[in-house]
Amino acid sequence: MEITALSNASDNFVPLMGENYAMKLKNSLQELISESRKGSTDFCSYLDVFYELMQANVNPPFEVIWVYTAIKFQTLKSEKGDALDRVSDARSLFQLLSSCSASVGASKSVALMAPVVYEAYKVVLELSGKELKHKREKKAMKEVKSLVDVIVGYMSVCCSKKVSEEDEEEDHDCIGLNLIMPFTDLACVWMNANGDGDDNGIGGFESLLPILGSDVCKWLCDKGFHVGYLGGGVIMEAFFLKLGLLCHGKTPGNELEVNLKTWAVGSISSFHNIYFLEILMRAALGTSLPLSSILKSEEETLLRKVLFDVLLLVEYPFLYENAKYIKSLSLTRLVVTHKAVEYFRGIGDQNRAISYVREFSDSRIPSHIIKWVTSQYVLEERAFKANGSSPRALLTWLLSIENRGIRVLEDDTLRSCAKSGLDISQAKQPTGNLGGKTVDDDLFFVDNAGEEGNAVEEDKQNDEISDAFVAAAQTMTVTDGGSRKRKGKSKERKIKFVKHNLLRNSHIAKPETSAPNDGSSGESEVEDPASDSDS
Repeated sequence: MEITALSNASDNFVPLMGENYAMKLKNSLQELISESRKGSTDFCSYLDVFYELMQANVNPPFEVIWVYTAIKFQTLKSEKGDALDRVSDARSLFQLLSSCSASVGASKSVALMAPVVYEAYKVVLELSGKELKHKREKKAMKEVKSLVDVIVGYMSVCCSKKVSEEDEEEDHDCIGLNLIMPFTDLACVWMNANGDGDDNGIGGFESLLPILGSDVCKWLCDKGFHVGYLGGGVIMEAFFLKLGLLCHGKTPGNELEVNLKTWAVGSISSFHNIYFLEILMRAALGTSLPLSSILKSEEETLLRKVLFDVLLLVEYPFLYENAKYIKSLSLTRLVVTHKAVEYFRGIGDQNRAISYVREFSDSRIPSHIIKWVTSQYVLEERAFKANGSSPRALLTWLLSIENRGIRVLEDDTLRSCAKSGLDISQAKQPTGNLGGKTVDDDLFFVDNAGEEGNAVEEDKQNDEISDAFVAAAQTMTVTDGGSRKRKGKSKERKIKFVKHNLLRNSHIAKPETSAPNDGSSGESEVEDPASDSDS
């Protein structure tokens, strides 16, 4: 009898692999999400199911780790407690998530940190409105700052993993960087499981990622919830949380501004993540900055200066490493520069506005955009030539093309920000060309005519990147020569700073006393600044 029973059990055993694994995962997720939509908050009955799915795969799908840790955390966290208890719970959650994602790729590991950042944000939001008179409150603030440092450090380590996104996409487990279920559903599962859910769909997604803002969340939804973009959004949240904590409660001044810039540039370089960089630029387009609710008006103004400076006055080499994303990044950078110029003109900071326009016009981006547009669309040669390389000139040109029914800008957010400050209906039709002078209305002009003799090598590099840019726009396969990826030189990676002294005592972007003779077009290179820890 015992032998017969064992034989029957063996016959009924179905190994969790291949199609069987995918089927069980899909069915389990659908059942769980259906329960979540009904308002259910107790998913403990699914704990063993998702634990089995996680153990059966060396590289578990994102959804498996996400749901398992959500249910597990529900059983571990304190039922009631103050801010210090919740920081302790968040630390436990960080340890749980990091241990469960040890074998997965960089993008998944970072994206899975979304709930930890959410828990840390809730504590910061609560403590920022208090005077912190009690010992436990002071300790809680100290502990949450330490936790944010740990999160940022962990993300930096994850991003340094030598695992390419292409390798993750082609993983033989058939689980790549695209989610099986919409992240709006997955977000609601987490929120409901832990008692914070108040709605489903995009509302739950925005609630779980509150620092991103509504516009960025909607843009991520349009991206189809690619794990790479989701991870970039989580990095952006941690980045802003750290910046806000560094700035909060301190008197804005030159020294603080320099420290914030140094940390921000070092962190962006350390993350080396194009998804994060694009989302960070998207966040800069908002009417108010993330975390504005916990900052004073002068602190928010300082952070806006820091954000625009580190985005627009620094050339990050990894921006050009993947031709697939150059088009989107370049168009976003164009609109962000225009937005920054209009903002600082409005508050009377003409020096900053000039610096942004000059840096953009001297960069590779204008030529990339012009070459991409002219290669994609048949334009009337006389009627559609760019009249300079300033942000205003290029945007006027692009919007005049769009007025002819040709869609150039990628979405309504970019289009709306591009039109801000521009009267396209009365704008003159651009008839000039890119050579000679860079014009931005009556603000200033730069004569580039005398620089051509020293720019042969730079033109060759620009052509290489421009070709990759066009190839990406045409969705063609790019060869190794089309990218600027340099393996094995991460320690020698340099960052270019523009020589505009926006702070009298700043050691960032300090002008040199003599002009270089190496054809570097007046830019200096310094090593990546080290990321400092919160004191």
